[in-house]
Amino acid sequence: MSHAVPEISVSEAAKLLAGKNPPRLVDVREQDEWDAAKIPGAELLPLSQWPAVALQKLTDRSQSLLIQCHHGARSARAAAWLIQQGFTDVTNLAGGIDAWSEEVDASVPRY
Repeated sequence: MSHAVPEISVSEAAKLLAGKNPPRLVDVREQDEWDAAKIPGAELLPLSQWPAVALQKLTDRSQSLLIQCHHGARSARAAAWLIQQGFTDVTNLAGGIDAWSEEVDASVPRY
């Protein structure tokens, strides 16, 4: 049984994150990637440490979550897993931090 993961573009995400009720931005990359570049306001929950860290940190299954990684593949897997766990408002950031630095914020380093 597959769960389709909703995706939004980085420009849509930037609007949401700047809005009144921004989603919780969860970065599933690894520590070395996080040290190289991060989207302001993101919180690091490395995919290598799931599911333990995810279930420990993400306790509200109705909270709006925006999941991101480098290009969008790992975050899509993480988002699908969260949906399977009963999270109801999960979105993947299409293109990840790479697209973010190209289209939204050039001050975020590309690697």
